[in-house]
Amino acid sequence: MKIRANGIDIEVEDSGPGAIGEERPAVLLIMGLGMQLIAWPAPLVQALVMAGYRVIRHDNRDVGLSQHLTPLGQPNLLWQGLKFKLGLPPRAPYSLSDMAADSLGVLAALGIRQAHVVGASMGGMIAQRVALAAPDRVLSLTSIMSSSGAKGLPQARPEVMAALLRRPASHSPQALADHYVRLFQVIGSPAHATPEPELRERILQGVARGYDPVGTQRQMLAIMADSGRAAQLSRIAAPTLVLHGKADPLVPFAHGQDTARRIPGAKLVGIEGMGHDLPPGALTQILDALLAHLKYSRTSS
Repeated sequence: MKIRANGIDIEVEDSGPGAIGEERPAVLLIMGLGMQLIAWPAPLVQALVMAGYRVIRHDNRDVGLSQHLTPLGQPNLLWQGLKFKLGLPPRAPYSLSDMAADSLGVLAALGIRQAHVVGASMGGMIAQRVALAAPDRVLSLTSIMSSSGAKGLPQARPEVMAALLRRPASHSPQALADHYVRLFQVIGSPAHATPEPELRERILQGVARGYDPVGTQRQMLAIMADSGRAAQLSRIAAPTLVLHGKADPLVPFAHGQDTARRIPGAKLVGIEGMGHDLPPGALTQILDALLAHLKYSRTSS
């Protein structure tokens, strides 16, 4: 369903508040760069619902069925990336704080005062921004395969950068599927590889639902421009779980370690053999840690 949040149209999937008289605690799931709400694995969503939570997912701005900010134009990533490497602040058409305001707007539009906030990759950065901007709205924070954004952390492996810089042979569904299968195989989990037919089917579903590479570039620039977040993480008071794959080739495990170190009382859970994805083979470990964290946060609040 479409809702109006923070002045833009946001596509939302909501599992619902439950039966009359039942108020399920809300879990807001925020997905990463260029990824749609359907990228959250169905078994993870269903497990949260079965555990008694109201699960809200949304497409971030510039992706999927949410509003695409096309009038903002195509950013010059090469020039802005050069400025970033030189230590100069890139100019972004919007910020991660704006995207955090979108997420908070989704909760407000649904009449939800407080929620457990869970973000993956860029979504983890947005979730951190949510916890900083509205601490009274956040029951707990979970940052998955994400980063503090601090300078000096290890970068992606060379083969990952090469895969990221490649372009699809065309914009046909088949060419896009071929391209993203190769990319996700490079950044994915070496010990929990997703079968290629399943991976290809998920990619084709996403392409058919909404494909906007320029929108993803605008999101990328928002990440690059969010330079001050690391120094602010010590202000987060919400119970925090940091989940990170120990074999992540895109956002190395050190990013998760640094995030947990900066947030007071944060718990770090490293998952052996997990890369930069949410593979079926690691979902049990992810859910065990996440459900325990949510339960603890409920009983301790």
